[in-house]
Amino acid sequence: MAGRTLLQRTVGRALLQALKARNAAEITTTGKAAPAVCSEMAAMWNLPRHHSSASAATVAVDEQEAPTVMMKGVKMPGRPLYLDMQATSPVDPRVLDAMLPYFTDQYGNPHSRTHIYGWESEDAVERARGQIANLIGANAKEIIFTSGATEANNIAIKGVAHFYKDKKKHVITTQTEHKCVLDSCRHLQQEGFDVTYLPVKTDGLIDLEELKATIRPDTALVSVMYVNNEIGVIQPIKEIGEICRQHKVFFHTDAAQAAGKIPINVDDLKIDLMSLSGHKLYGPKGIGAIYMRRRPRVRVEAQMSGGGQERGIRSGTVATPLAVGMGAACEIAMQEMANDEKHILELHKRFLEGVTSQVQGLVINGSTEHRYAGNLNISFAYVEGESLLMGLKEVAVSSGSACTSASLEPSYVLRALGVEEDMAHTSIRFGFGRFTTKEEVDRATKLTVDQVQKLRQMSPLWEMVQEGIDLKSIQWSQH
Repeated sequence: MAGRTLLQRTVGRALLQALKARNAAEITTTGKAAPAVCSEMAAMWNLPRHHSSASAATVAVDEQEAPTVMMKGVKMPGRPLYLDMQATSPVDPRVLDAMLPYFTDQYGNPHSRTHIYGWESEDAVERARGQIANLIGANAKEIIFTSGATEANNIAIKGVAHFYKDKKKHVITTQTEHKCVLDSCRHLQQEGFDVTYLPVKTDGLIDLEELKATIRPDTALVSVMYVNNEIGVIQPIKEIGEICRQHKVFFHTDAAQAAGKIPINVDDLKIDLMSLSGHKLYGPKGIGAIYMRRRPRVRVEAQMSGGGQERGIRSGTVATPLAVGMGAACEIAMQEMANDEKHILELHKRFLEGVTSQVQGLVINGSTEHRYAGNLNISFAYVEGESLLMGLKEVAVSSGSACTSASLEPSYVLRALGVEEDMAHTSIRFGFGRFTTKEEVDRATKLTVDQVQKLRQMSPLWEMVQEGIDLKSIQWSQH
């Protein structure tokens, strides 16, 4: 009982935080508070009950003002605003609701076929499989659960290449793919495969004519990311699918940043394999899926040995609560997609107008036309990205450069676009989502503008530019 009490308290606190986010988002988008926590749920998880729509606007919890937070040597006035949705998204409270019973009561192994515990877990997993399939216009039998998009990408790329290696030894991808795709391709090169890394134009999109020219009789697979995780550009997936189908080449896309955010139908787009991630669409971490077309059938070589679960493609016990959470997240995404798109586009415009009206010398990285509005990657001239990040302690964002790692090299994605090294080092990625509020965007706008102006006041280069000096014409001497 002590363990269950601890679980109740822990999950209760998590649910309260999620409900706060949902209430804030509902008030911002509709002017109304989200539905109150029901009495049964409140009793089960020791949550405070709402007694009116007014009290539903904020969760009635007696909390002291957030204390100063010290972590990783950085002192912060409480938890920062979260604008890093491309890294991960918060779990939707409705997703958490769906998952909870499979942690506490219905905890059977979905592969146990001799008792009700296994049967009910199996039913839940299959229901989730169907929910994921519905989101992308697929058949439930074409969905294979994985631990995330990274594993799904490895299965797609290595699995197809290995299965067809006797006749096909060529793979095509792009220079701006996620690192797990690029590393999988490099692994294939070490095994003797030939890999072509397509360049991208300055807007981040590939040249379709160059793709056509690159396809060979021995090309096994083309892998192109749907929505880029760093700059948010949307590749011409439908046209790529058409080209691959005409040449009888399998087409894989990493749709971790696209699924649940923009409409996808794998048949219309002629996609043969697709990688998905649970935590990028308001679901739990540790769960993902790969879509594998049945007609025309795609065959892959399994990358993991074991009990032969998931039709032998991905051995290992499927985590029922996580699968249920991902399924629920996909179903909710279908219901909320239109509202999310409208809400996020408004936040995108609000932030961009607020910043551009007060700050000069900034550049939006990637296409402004073909992009997902929730991803805004901006380079601020004459401001070092690391300094800007450190100054924005009250906003959780990411830098487009590799400043958070041991490498001092700028982002390979931005460099592939032809962004100059100094501008690549100044990029910041702002991510907006379902639960981001206008108040948070306004606060982030003010903090960003203030910090950029502060750093530029300390920059001799900015001072020279203001005086009309062309920095490119200066012959810098080395001492």
